[in-house]
Amino acid sequence: MRRVVAAAVFAIALAGPAFAASDPRPERWCGWQMRQWFGVSDRRYNQAAAWADYGAPAAGPAIGVIVVWPHHVGLIVGGAPGRWLVQSGNDGGEVRTRLRSLAAAIAFRSPRSAAAAIAAANVPSARKDR
Repeated sequence: MRRVVAAAVFAIALAGPAFAASDPRPERWCGWQMRQWFGVSDRRYNQAAAWADYGAPAAGPAIGVIVVWPHHVGLIVGGAPGRWLVQSGNDGGEVRTRLRSLAAAIAFRSPRSAAAAIAAANVPSARKDR
């Protein structure tokens, strides 16, 4: 239940413009999901690796930071060094929040919108059951 509530709060907090109807979800949709949350209309960001140049470089993993892998992208919404909680789309075919290894990450980026980062940091997803 907490996962559903956290996902709903996160989606509402970062809901971008309603362009999803004219922008169907692609087969590989983690980048597309991030676009919906951050209100990014540029379809280039459907590809996970494109997020490696979004916003500004971050010093490393932290709550509110976008983490980019070669073929996946997500948002760090909780945790601490060595145990980061990442929310992303197309994780097992759904939006999920779970502990993820950052070992293969290719970039950590600060979102362009400070409000988006603050909203992400306030998602009640740092759970004890993970």
